[in-house]
Amino acid sequence: MPITMHSASVPMFVRMLTNLSKFIDKAEAHAQAKKFDPAVYLVARLAPDMLPFTRQVQIACDTAKFCVARLGGVEAPKHEDNEASLGDLKARISKTLTFIQSVPAEQIVGTEEKDINVPRRDGVMVMKGEAYLKHFATPNFYFHVTTAYALLRHYGVELGKADFLGGA
Repeated sequence: MPITMHSASVPMFVRMLTNLSKFIDKAEAHAQAKKFDPAVYLVARLAPDMLPFTRQVQIACDTAKFCVARLGGVEAPKHEDNEASLGDLKARISKTLTFIQSVPAEQIVGTEEKDINVPRRDGVMVMKGEAYLKHFATPNFYFHVTTAYALLRHYGVELGKADFLGGA
């Protein structure tokens, strides 16, 4: 079966968001075992000028939902960006998973040449669907999932490569 725009996007987003939710489970367990407030993770940063853990998770979710919505020609759900706990972040991931799995594959398949409009502070960026998926959405998504992983590792959560890659 040939690769499609759907098979190159939705299953990858589902797997990595599921893994991200499991990272959070491990963070909660780590905080409980070490007897500290898991809210510490919400503001975790590796450098003063980087976005905190909460934003990393929010942006990973947004990248997945907007990619699927744009490719599928549907409106993405709005999220308030008001998550205040690890449980709230897991709920955000769950809502994102529900949405991206609700868009029919047929609406995404064949969108390689579709014009994708990405609003930016300096105007709208227009890309073809395949270029958007390969060179914008996927790298951005992995950047934020990887950063969330690295933040939790930095704070002592026992995560490894197998956690990042997830089950086969």
